[in-house]
Amino acid sequence: MIIDIHCHYTTEPQALHLFRDKQLAGLADSARKPTSTDLGISDEALVKSVESQLKFQKERGSDLTIFSPRAAGMAHHVGTEAVSIQWTTISNDLIHRLCNLLPDNFAGVGQLPQFPGVSPKNCIPELERMVNELGFVGVNLNPDPSGGYWTDPPLTDKHWYPIYEKLCELEVPAMIHVSSSCNPNFHHTGAHYINADTTAFMQLIQGNLFKDFPTLKFVIPHGGGAVPFHWGRYRGLCLNMKKTPLVEYLMKNVYFDTCVYHLPGIELLTKVIPIDNILFASEMMGAVPGIDPETGHYYDDTKRYLDQVTGLNEENRYKIFEGNARRVYPRLDALLTKRDRLGKKV
Repeated sequence: MIIDIHCHYTTEPQALHLFRDKQLAGLADSARKPTSTDLGISDEALVKSVESQLKFQKERGSDLTIFSPRAAGMAHHVGTEAVSIQWTTISNDLIHRLCNLLPDNFAGVGQLPQFPGVSPKNCIPELERMVNELGFVGVNLNPDPSGGYWTDPPLTDKHWYPIYEKLCELEVPAMIHVSSSCNPNFHHTGAHYINADTTAFMQLIQGNLFKDFPTLKFVIPHGGGAVPFHWGRYRGLCLNMKKTPLVEYLMKNVYFDTCVYHLPGIELLTKVIPIDNILFASEMMGAVPGIDPETGHYYDDTKRYLDQVTGLNEENRYKIFEGNARRVYPRLDALLTKRDRLGKKV
């Protein structure tokens, strides 16, 4: 089985965007505020909206996609905490419906109703709902709800501890994923995302978070940002801070995905990062759509790159494509095990 652990719902029906426009317009003009959260989207329209994802799954040879709301669309810095809560609920509910309609194709990951300066503790009700009621297997955690200004404390600060306690209790990992940037210095996918991946990893080196939360699991997307390329830098900084060697210190809790869009980058990732810490992902129809003129293939067809890496044996390929995902996402493993045992959809 090939499990893609990082894809966002980027082909949402127009009704969702119209609701969002009215929701945000209502902040200034109550007459334009939506009067209902019923989007009027039929099951047929939802399935039709992911036709391209289903087509790419089949063509590229993947089996199951872990699917979450559009990352840039989370926009935690916009509006108020109440706006974030309403928007998060609606966004997660759409993912839940799609996963129920297409259980062999999608498993759900949700966003949190974060807002700058507000305790992550306020997100716990939605986290419990998405896991216990919606059956989601993970969550996206934004380390910078301010949208590019980094006004909240580092991830190792006790500010975040309530959400970590709940993540450990529920046995779900968090993908560390920022949203859109309102800081004009940082293009959201080209700079803010990669900066956040790298910044989060450095924060984890500086702190001692996993002493307090030994079972907490983080997935750092986009191949870990700049980290693999500067692995020697981070190993050295870790030792200079009197920590144990980096692999022992962090890599029982931190994992990287394969959303790297050229072969040399994938080759570097698999040479530098321990295989047990790499999870297959494509961010299909996400940050870099379109076809690479040098190869004639889609940038985000990351399986194609992995298939060309000669240094991976069958055991390593199994870990990257399936085994590591089932270990890092235990609720996904339980779902797949139950489905295999019953021999039918669950």
